[in-house]
Amino acid sequence: MAGIGFSLKRLFSRKGVLALCQAYGYAGIICAGPMILGVILLTGMALISRLAGVGQHDRELMNCMLTYSLLWSLSVTSWFNMIVTRYTSDMLYEEKPRRVMPAFYGSCAIMLVIGALTYGIFLFFFSGVALVYQLLCLWFSLVLVVVWTETVFLTALKEYKGIVLAFAISLMIGFILALILVILGWATIVTLMLCVIVAYGLLMAWYHKLLLDYFPRSEGSKFSFLRWMDKYRSLSLIGGFLNIGLFAHLAIMYFGPLRVQVEGLFYGAPMHDVPALLAFFSILITTVNFVTSVEVRFYPRYRNYYSLFNDNGSIRDIEQAEDEMLSVLRQELTFSGHKQLVSTVLFVVFGSFLMDLTDTGFSDVSIGIFRFLCAGYGVYAISNSIMLILLYFEDYTGALLGTFAFAFISVVATIYSILYVPITFYGLGFFFGGVVFYFIVWLRMEWYVRRLPYFLLCRQAVVPDLEKGPFVALCNWLDGRQGRKEARREAKLKNRADKKRQEKMETFQEQEAVRNTGAYTAHKREE
Repeated sequence: MAGIGFSLKRLFSRKGVLALCQAYGYAGIICAGPMILGVILLTGMALISRLAGVGQHDRELMNCMLTYSLLWSLSVTSWFNMIVTRYTSDMLYEEKPRRVMPAFYGSCAIMLVIGALTYGIFLFFFSGVALVYQLLCLWFSLVLVVVWTETVFLTALKEYKGIVLAFAISLMIGFILALILVILGWATIVTLMLCVIVAYGLLMAWYHKLLLDYFPRSEGSKFSFLRWMDKYRSLSLIGGFLNIGLFAHLAIMYFGPLRVQVEGLFYGAPMHDVPALLAFFSILITTVNFVTSVEVRFYPRYRNYYSLFNDNGSIRDIEQAEDEMLSVLRQELTFSGHKQLVSTVLFVVFGSFLMDLTDTGFSDVSIGIFRFLCAGYGVYAISNSIMLILLYFEDYTGALLGTFAFAFISVVATIYSILYVPITFYGLGFFFGGVVFYFIVWLRMEWYVRRLPYFLLCRQAVVPDLEKGPFVALCNWLDGRQGRKEARREAKLKNRADKKRQEKMETFQEQEAVRNTGAYTAHKREE
């Protein structure tokens, strides 16, 4: 959500190493908090379960339950998050903050229904695990859906300390509860899963309070954001394809030679999953850098360039602003690429050392997969940054082409690799998908920015297009229904007020009659 960098800029303007670390810490939690929390909880619960003496089969089953729930919740929310982000950004720009929270409730309601139906069908009819495990998985995934949705809306907030505090305390409480269970000897799959659910549930409640503090009032239909599904339907596809490209290779490995059947349809591929988990951390620096560097420096020039068109700026000023904006953009993307290259090299070089140090039992196969995945995630991180810049310029076609190619190549190349490529080269399919993603979005950005004035001025509709589509029709019906409900409620309140007014009038008339009767009687007595 463009503009969050202005608040971060104040943090980075402070002097001193401690202030700089604080700014990067806040930015990291805001941008990559869900990823960090998920990885820490997965790793931490695995260590605690081993400390508690939980059997290997139960540990692997709990890991599969956590992983499946995480991936399922991310898959559901990925198709809505960019639409909701765009809607929220538009409402804030139009100074309609009261429409934000209804969109949050409406989007959560839709995603919870979809998640409960799809994941519930898999769990209760096909998973093959005990009922209590099915219920825990479903409960956990639904909590995650709400948390992922809240993080979209939290980008509009400026309470970084509150967000970081909620993140840290929820994580700490989850681990403390788990350690207490270990001390008491009550550590099982069920109780440890409940600790994870409590941690995320606390985070969900705290984030909701932050949202209510920032958006205390609501108005409008809860499903008005669905109009944006027709207006910007490519955003939904972009989010979905990006999620497929990023995580599909993990699920595909559950059907390859590295798979391990844990129980029922819960499979794992530890020789691939653990390297992927560690390699995923290599993109953290680019994820944070996009906000702390690209947006803090690029966004002010981006806003200045577009404001010149709205404020009747001269052609010379517009051309100068465009040159400055694109110059800063290329510099920051280049710096991001260099930082990611250094991060990838460090992870590849020191990865095997860390694996031996943590005694994870990695083989040469896992180390080879880890290196390919580090390279793949590094290319993906740069590609994703460029794709986000395309979204800044509203080049949804270019972003859609890039994410579709990323998803398609990653899936096809990964399937091909498990069929025809030696195990040591697993991860190469994801790397190829990232490379194709990079070249498409990079070439598209270079082509697009050379024609910025044309796309900004000449491709805008002279007459606004009429809203049409299935979601618009649904919203019209829901808005009409909401309007009728509000009209009935207002009529009911009006009737109630009129009735009270009538009752007061009748009471007043009765009192007047009594007073008049008393006065008349007293007058007769005097006579």
